[in-house]
Amino acid sequence: MPVRIEKLPGSAFLSFPEMSGFLETEIGERFNSSGRKRISYGDLLYYPDWNCTDGIPYWSRTAMLDPFLLHFDSISDAAGALKAIQRNWASYQYQLFRRAGFIQEKLPYINLKIRKFPLSVPHSPVGLYTLIDENTLIASAVTSSSIPAGSIQFEEDHESPPSRAYLKLQESLSMAVYLFGVEFPGKGQRCFDAGACPGGWTWVLTGLGSSVLAVDRSELAPELMANPLVTFQAHDAFTLKPQDLGVFDWVFSDVICYPERLYAWVQMWLESGLTRNMICTIKMQGSADWNTVSKFAGITDSRVVHLNYNKHELTWIHCQKK
Repeated sequence: MPVRIEKLPGSAFLSFPEMSGFLETEIGERFNSSGRKRISYGDLLYYPDWNCTDGIPYWSRTAMLDPFLLHFDSISDAAGALKAIQRNWASYQYQLFRRAGFIQEKLPYINLKIRKFPLSVPHSPVGLYTLIDENTLIASAVTSSSIPAGSIQFEEDHESPPSRAYLKLQESLSMAVYLFGVEFPGKGQRCFDAGACPGGWTWVLTGLGSSVLAVDRSELAPELMANPLVTFQAHDAFTLKPQDLGVFDWVFSDVICYPERLYAWVQMWLESGLTRNMICTIKMQGSADWNTVSKFAGITDSRVVHLNYNKHELTWIHCQKK
């Protein structure tokens, strides 16, 4: 049979790995859409009646915004049809992995490897496709992310960092540079790491050359306590006033606290005018507090995102260019 493209209504959302349950819950709670018709292709959830005018779920790592079905006979036909639409394509597969790999090999090269930090995220459009049977795939050239399949994975250091939380900051900083065009923290810059113990985020920042005021009730890992770029203060970071600490290029928080308390702390820093850049983890205490999340999203020069290295939490990124 000849290659045939069948345009589809609606949108499809690809969840982060092992996060499809959170995606479905968000769609039901945040968008009041639990009753919508849905077709599941593994972690890819297709909603025929969703046009994304109300937004894209946070737990979707990328969305198919203009989906279609591609019917084909051969691997070469599938690859040729995708290349005729645009250059860059990534795949998500839940079955037929070998056949999908052969299709990907015939497409123009894109970097799908695990990345090293610091990373510059490309802005080139990238489509997404998924095989739903041997001769049919669902795809979209228009997606919500220029990251292949919407997920960044970093090469891990299993020896130096004091915790795996460092991966979350590496991804957060990469997204800040990508979304706002700022530069990574670096030599000569001053950072405040609230709730820093055991020091995963401080480890990333000192690795970039920044000096760090690390505040927590407990000390950091010994090698960080001995690092000349680190100043440690034993205290509850949220009770310290910005005016008592001074100007910082970046302020960070990965503290476990209720979103409302974090929002009040963020507002205190924004009103102080003593920092231009902030990255904070919004920890969900049980059910998601969508009202407070919407307050974070409404702050000027900021974005709320879900990261590949987030779990039941979101990340708020705020950057102001000078």
